[in-house]
Amino acid sequence: MIQAFYKKYTLNFKQASGTSRGIMTEKETWFLILKDENGSGIGECGLLKGLSMDDTSAYEDQLKWVCEHIHLGEDVLWHSLMTFPSIQFGIEQAFLSLKSENSFHLFPSNFVDSEAPIPINGLIWMGDEDFMHQQIQQKLESGFRCIKMKIGAIDFKTELALLHAIRKRFTNEVIELRVDANGAFEPEHAQAKLAALAAYDLHSIEQPIKQGNYEEMASLCSHTPLPIALDEELIGITDVTKKDELLQTIQPQYIILKPSLIGGFKGSLEWITLAEKYNIGWWVTSALESNVGLNAIAQWTYTLDNKMPQGLGTGSLYTNNLGSPLSVENGQLIYKQSLKWKTNLIEDLCT
Repeated sequence: MIQAFYKKYTLNFKQASGTSRGIMTEKETWFLILKDENGSGIGECGLLKGLSMDDTSAYEDQLKWVCEHIHLGEDVLWHSLMTFPSIQFGIEQAFLSLKSENSFHLFPSNFVDSEAPIPINGLIWMGDEDFMHQQIQQKLESGFRCIKMKIGAIDFKTELALLHAIRKRFTNEVIELRVDANGAFEPEHAQAKLAALAAYDLHSIEQPIKQGNYEEMASLCSHTPLPIALDEELIGITDVTKKDELLQTIQPQYIILKPSLIGGFKGSLEWITLAEKYNIGWWVTSALESNVGLNAIAQWTYTLDNKMPQGLGTGSLYTNNLGSPLSVENGQLIYKQSLKWKTNLIEDLCT
């Protein structure tokens, strides 16, 4: 018989991190822990305040319900939680973990067994000009060849100046540049801003305007001078037919998959299948999970064999992340054989 528990955990940022939605100093997450006669398993329910569709006052009650009904099994529980995608993802992880000989080896591959790397983008957080320059320099010195810069919170001319400074030193053959607006542009100004950004040989821009403006986003995607990637636009759409309609209507150049926000592995695979049907590119990004969730996303991502740099570099953001073998070296995420998971991690979280 399976027993289930949950535990809240607050992650503390090493330094305040800015997005177009504000400054973050901490991030709460929840762990779902399963136990049976053969061992234990763990999954992370990566709720993201202000963004997740399941950011509701009923969240903890839903976790209690899951624990009380764990006997229903993974498939029934997953389909019962369509409006709680981060819990869907936690359930997927926890059952995979429980079935595995090693609680943290969810998808056998060369990533886990042979330190095969996953190329990732280096994330530049919003801040004043000096702070953003400092971050960029650190990422370049750390060997990153793909940089993603958050934009939309400081003066647009300053952001263009930062991009100009990077491109003066590095061509797009040396450094791939991505930007993420988090929906910060007003629709009436977005086309002009895209034209200004296109001068800097950008790989793509994520979510230039707020989600839900389908006509405006479709128009932008059809006339854009640089590729547009949908991110927040995918959140809250759980029906496969609705997913198909969205991609048909907007026809973006890329979509970005955050399993915690879109129904875990199953929900993400639905989006991938549809994207490939319409020749839309895609990559995977973590959503500020701890190393438990990041580990699950990274192992799954490796099995997809997508050669693009993925957005999996957020594990080093916290002062109190959970010790793991995940390591970032030369712009790549590696599962280091010489490093170990924190001893008794699951047991510690149960107490």
